[in-house]
Amino acid sequence: MRSPFLILSQQRSLRYGAFFYLYVMQGLPSGFALTAVTNYLTAEGLTPQALASFGVIVGLPWGFKFLWGPLVDRFQASAMGRRRPWVLGAQVMALLASGGILFIRNPVAQFSMLAGAFMLHGVFASLQDVSVDALAISTVPPTERGRANAFMKGGMVVGQAIGAAGLAYLLRNGGFHLAALVQSLVLLAFTALTFFIREQPGDAFFSLKRRVPTPDDAISIDTTNEPTVSPPDWSFGPLLRTLVRAILTPRPLAIFGAIALVFIGERLFQRAYYIHLIRQEGWTDTAVSVLSGTYGTLLAVALALLGGWLADAIGAQRMLLGTMLGMAVLHIGFSLAASSWADPAVATAGLIVRQTLEPIFSIAALPMLMSLCRRGIEGSQFAFYMAISNQADVAGIFLAGQLQPFVATSVLGVGCGVLMLIAALLLWLTLRHPQ
Repeated sequence: MRSPFLILSQQRSLRYGAFFYLYVMQGLPSGFALTAVTNYLTAEGLTPQALASFGVIVGLPWGFKFLWGPLVDRFQASAMGRRRPWVLGAQVMALLASGGILFIRNPVAQFSMLAGAFMLHGVFASLQDVSVDALAISTVPPTERGRANAFMKGGMVVGQAIGAAGLAYLLRNGGFHLAALVQSLVLLAFTALTFFIREQPGDAFFSLKRRVPTPDDAISIDTTNEPTVSPPDWSFGPLLRTLVRAILTPRPLAIFGAIALVFIGERLFQRAYYIHLIRQEGWTDTAVSVLSGTYGTLLAVALALLGGWLADAIGAQRMLLGTMLGMAVLHIGFSLAASSWADPAVATAGLIVRQTLEPIFSIAALPMLMSLCRRGIEGSQFAFYMAISNQADVAGIFLAGQLQPFVATSVLGVGCGVLMLIAALLLWLTLRHPQ
């Protein structure tokens, strides 16, 4: 007998809770690989170039996750729901890939294997990300998207904190194998929970059958004034043509370009600042990971929830523009005060505040990007936006590794702030002239 509970389309609190933990699942491996393990490798003496290569390899699948989007949108007629089969399947494969990380005993000596194992996990984790985002756009009403994105980003931040702080502690005190095992067990528990959550009341918990199409499945596959109604299992040709037209429309392209510039600057300074604290100021890798993953996380989650409410209350456009300007001022001001970074209190404050910036920016940016997505290709279009955002993250990490040996971290910080000012100007001009 099917349970009348745990149905996303009917319960707002369930939507918030489900998307929170689904993003915890994505944040945990990210925090483990890109913060705990990267800081560990930094302390073990790997060069900035090697660390940059590690970040690029680990982040590579996320930069190409837009390839998953057409598949997720092409096949959405399962009796288990439009998006849920993809979410479950991706979680199972990501869990198996996470188990492969357990075979690594010495992260430094097995550096290539380490990077490859995290990259393989990222392939399936990126599929889960695309599927979850498509599920969110399909089930969350527009009036709730700011708050829903707050819970999603809050979950990502909490997951990254567990991976960064919790697993960093286990990595130093219990060994790499124990840290990797705890990660796999957490992912297993959340995968089991996902099995009991359904999109619609009539969805099966498990089935290989197709479901009968409903009016909610109707989608527009044309860009004319007279939309064409079609079932969700359309062919790849019309899907891809509609996707390309949606992405290359000038206004959405300019808005996303501004957002991508901020992601590049934010991640570049983050990586450069972490390396500076460890190499120049004498911080331990565990201290950097734990501080950014505890106090920074608590503040980030609180501000993310507030930001979600503000995005719904004042509008995503105002929220996004104000956040860009605020981040630009903070990066420039903090970098100009680089002489005070030797003071542990100042450095700690900078670390904690910096940890809150990307979550707040994402809370402002994601509802805007969701609003640009067209019905029926929302999975593909949003996946493209997120994939390029992930590529922007990877680009920031790579640039930090290449530039830091030659450019002072404070100079990089000022440059990132200027880049954010340029992005804010581009966004303002685009919003001022909608045509």
